[in-house]
Amino acid sequence: MSDISVSNERAAGISAGLRDPAGPGRRRAAGPAVLVAIVLAGQLMAVLDTSVVNVAVPSIHAGLHASGAALQLIVAGYVISYAVLMVTGARLGDLYGHRRVFLTGVAGFTLASLGCGLAPATGPLIALRFVQGAAAAVMIPQVLSLIQRTFTGAARARAMRAYSATLAGGVVLGQIVGGLLISANLFSSTWRPIFLVNVPIGLLVLAAGARLLPAGTRDRGRGLDPAGLGLLSLAVLALVVPLVLGQPEHWPAWGWASMAASAVLVAGFVLAERRLSGRGGAPIVPGRLLRLPGVAPGIAALFINMTLFGGFFFAIALQLQSGLGESALHAGLTFAPAAAAFGLVSLNWQRLPARLRPGLIVGGFTVAAAGMLGVAALLHGGGRGGAWLYLMMATIGAGMAAAFSPLMTGVLMRIPVADAADATGVIVTVNQLGLVVGVATFGTLYLNLAGALPAAPSLGEFRLLSAHAGTVTIVALAAAAAMGGVLAGLRELSLRTARAN
Repeated sequence: MSDISVSNERAAGISAGLRDPAGPGRRRAAGPAVLVAIVLAGQLMAVLDTSVVNVAVPSIHAGLHASGAALQLIVAGYVISYAVLMVTGARLGDLYGHRRVFLTGVAGFTLASLGCGLAPATGPLIALRFVQGAAAAVMIPQVLSLIQRTFTGAARARAMRAYSATLAGGVVLGQIVGGLLISANLFSSTWRPIFLVNVPIGLLVLAAGARLLPAGTRDRGRGLDPAGLGLLSLAVLALVVPLVLGQPEHWPAWGWASMAASAVLVAGFVLAERRLSGRGGAPIVPGRLLRLPGVAPGIAALFINMTLFGGFFFAIALQLQSGLGESALHAGLTFAPAAAAFGLVSLNWQRLPARLRPGLIVGGFTVAAAGMLGVAALLHGGGRGGAWLYLMMATIGAGMAAAFSPLMTGVLMRIPVADAADATGVIVTVNQLGLVVGVATFGTLYLNLAGALPAAPSLGEFRLLSAHAGTVTIVALAAAAAMGGVLAGLRELSLRTARAN
């Protein structure tokens, strides 16, 4: 990230509307590379916590005697509140300053992480995961807003590559970090360090951010749009809660009613936003954003990609540990090739000749689907995969990066700076919804087929059941990847049509 620069830092700050309310002698805004490092450290903490718990599921299950429903809530509860409140967090940054709101989110996230690490039982851990997700929703929209308002041109493109790599690569990295921390079993604390490690990092981000980050501009005229926020939050909640609880509760009638109500609430949200826009107000999802060429299909393809992330890594973590009896460390390291390939592709895809880039996103989805089919074949019948599994994981990581990083960068680079916060809220909300839908949908499929998780890793009947569950789940994920490729193709067609006109 040290190569991220602007030609004149002071001029960039002025052109982006950044100012230092503390005055010159009291606090100095960070240089470009330092700013990116600080905000992406906060971003990484939040992203890691969407996946680091996956590899800890068996350990939490054994240590707290958590039920299947409780385990899904521990994993998905964080993402539920993260997704529901993300758009609100974006608007708060506009109202009260991006630095102030970012640091408030970091403080809340750090305290909630401490509470999660010390939680004595399943109930408090679930509650604190919701709090942790809410704090992340306050923190994360400010990251992209600060980047968008500070950088322009090629410098913004480089910052966006680092942002994209952190956003999605952190999901894979979380599996590895979780495995290392659990296997280390520091002070006989098993799974607890996966949360406690956030505390020193959060404190460092707070200290550096309070001193070095620019405050950003405020736009009090935009307002919070309480009607829109309320309808959207209820719609998201009505969708994800039955997805998370449906399988362990045997798909009760209230779950189906809730999902139907979510569609009604979305329709009400669209109507409310149109009326607000017609009155000259500031809706939280400006219609002009979705009308930009390639943005709507691009956001849909991002949703598919994050669904793949959530579903694949959740199901594989369960299969490796509960089905094959692997240690948390071994399971975590199995994801290392995916993380390495993801990072390599994310940071270097723009080195490809320009003529090859239009097909990169579609190709990425195709490669990811092929890698998933390879994993399904290797694990079929209870196999461990050997060295071929690592190769397939690297293939999946490279494919996901080839789809996600150029897609995320391409969508965000089309967004005007003035709409950066709202666009951040919409896109990151979609990404988080993708993660929770992935965990809920494909996690439900896996658990329905595999049955109840054993109290301890089993190599008996559960191994065969889990192998079948893993195979079917991963094949379904490969089909979803193919669907993402179709959406990416529609996006490219939209862009070509716009250029032709």
